[in-house]
Amino acid sequence: MPETHIFKSDPLIAAVRAIVAAGGSSELEAGLVATNLVEANLRGHDSHGIGMVPRYIDSLQEGGLIANEHVGIVLDGGALLTLDGRRGYGQVIGREAMALGIERAQRHGVCVVGLAHAHHLGRIGHWAEQCTAQGLVSIHFVNVLARPIVAPFGGRDARFGTNPFCVGIPRPGAAPIVLDFATSKIAQGKTRVAYNKGLPVEPNTIIDNLGNPTTDPRYTVIDPVGALLTFGEHKGSGLALVCELLGGALAGGATAQPAVDGRRQVLNSMFSILVDPHKLGTAENLAAEMERFVAWYAASPPLAGLDHVQVAGEPERLRKAERLAHGIPVDAVTWSEIIGAAQKVGIGPTELARLAG
Repeated sequence: MPETHIFKSDPLIAAVRAIVAAGGSSELEAGLVATNLVEANLRGHDSHGIGMVPRYIDSLQEGGLIANEHVGIVLDGGALLTLDGRRGYGQVIGREAMALGIERAQRHGVCVVGLAHAHHLGRIGHWAEQCTAQGLVSIHFVNVLARPIVAPFGGRDARFGTNPFCVGIPRPGAAPIVLDFATSKIAQGKTRVAYNKGLPVEPNTIIDNLGNPTTDPRYTVIDPVGALLTFGEHKGSGLALVCELLGGALAGGATAQPAVDGRRQVLNSMFSILVDPHKLGTAENLAAEMERFVAWYAASPPLAGLDHVQVAGEPERLRKAERLAHGIPVDAVTWSEIIGAAQKVGIGPTELARLAG
């Protein structure tokens, strides 16, 4: 197995911040991007972490990603917002979009936000957490404009992206409930991580370019490509379809197409519903019933080999504590790709190693 590097979070943020800033971003933007990516690694979602940096730099240099952009308001209907991400860094665009939605939901009790044309929004749970921190429930449907990589149930080739779905529910006095998953069995980035580590993926996760089952992650990374499969057979496929239509079309963006314009980019559109339980008059009931049900839910006797039944968001919090204590593992291939990205913007390997600690 390739060598694994271990990094502490703060020096790693500094290294990624330097790369993004060297690509033309302001210090604020570079900091937001770096912190967001490393946070994904801390929570165990390496697929949405610093391994995205080489893709961002390629996209930036080819025009698929535009530095220092801010969200644009296309339509302001009070509790209804249609926004344009203008191909800007998703870590900035997502933050600004949710800030607008939060303010409107607190004012009106609810806000529906259609966000189109943002570059890669990263871990969608991050935006749900931004909402729950302000006491809001949020629901997010997301589509992905890049080369299609997921096959519909019953199909033999890719027709759409990993199309995430996410819900955040604030929990007074405790960590929020955050359900965040790709509608594919695993995120595409996880197959990239497996490929870089020289590991197979789980059976019944992907198909090759001929539509046959395989465990070789190369079929989602290099040509000829196959496809990821959806979770839950027709159920996941149906939810992916809904994410495509709501997250893409209803939000004001486009739906998946056979090919994009040739630029290396990952564009996301996101349809979000933000609700203030206090304005709805059910905040106290939500809090009481949530504690009652979560206790009942988690008290189910665990299967052999498990300590206890976990609730949504708990595995990420446990992984973060572990990685803050022991460091963030980055495989040698991924780190080599990041070194290559840094060199493209004028940062040499020695300087990058110094920054990363």
